[in-house]
Amino acid sequence: MSENQNLLAEQRRALILDEVRRRGGVRVNELTRKLNVSDMTVRRDLDALARQGVIEKVHGGAVPVVEASTHEPGFEAKSALELSAKEDIARAAAAMAVPGSAIALSGGTTTYALAQHLLDVPDLTVVTNSVRVADVFHAAQRPGSPGSRPGAATVVLTGGVRTPSDSLVGPVADRAITSLHFDVLFLGVHGISVEGGLSTPNLAEAETNRRFVQSARRVVVVADHTKWGTVGLSSFATLEQVHTFVTDAGLSGGAREEIEEHLPGLVVAGRAAGSEPAQD
Repeated sequence: MSENQNLLAEQRRALILDEVRRRGGVRVNELTRKLNVSDMTVRRDLDALARQGVIEKVHGGAVPVVEASTHEPGFEAKSALELSAKEDIARAAAAMAVPGSAIALSGGTTTYALAQHLLDVPDLTVVTNSVRVADVFHAAQRPGSPGSRPGAATVVLTGGVRTPSDSLVGPVADRAITSLHFDVLFLGVHGISVEGGLSTPNLAEAETNRRFVQSARRVVVVADHTKWGTVGLSSFATLEQVHTFVTDAGLSGGAREEIEEHLPGLVVAGRAAGSEPAQD
């Protein structure tokens, strides 16, 4: 982690979380040196991350949440993480949506960010199992809305049982998705790794995501760099079923090399000027 007195709280906490996950734990005095901030600032950051359920505070530092593979934070908690990264990813992924195509968006905070960038793509047919994603499009279609325009998307919400992340899952959602065909699926994930493929802590959501993958001609995973190497309770797709992984510039060089060995397409969004993202 590079030292920087001017890091925003969001950036500091993302760096701290990345360090905790990478090393399996950190001490407060180490973070104060690396981030060049006060002991009090680091402790406030650790308190905030602990409230979000992504770390556990221990005497003198922090460790990863032991049951992270089975824990599913609510939508609001996840929305507070990696905000800048999600915006970068959303902009890059939106450029892949072709006007007039049929696309699917799974649940998640990154696909929610993506939905807001897709409002400018005309004549889309959007199928989603996310209440939040559907709300983005429906709000733009209300008469008098600033987003109301000709060629607005046609949106289909699958129905089903609501999860803590405001996704609809279960037999109703699964049947709806199985009967459809998508040009592109934009898929948010809890975890993506070589050993676990794509995974989630929610068993019913895993089955619904499996149906999404099977119904799509092209699968684009949209997930920030902290999701790489994470394995959730239930796997629902292999890396071979993914066409493109869109992530952010927080991805380490080693992770990028590993991903490029296993995936045909990698897009690193928000890279420094002069750097070309790898893509298929």
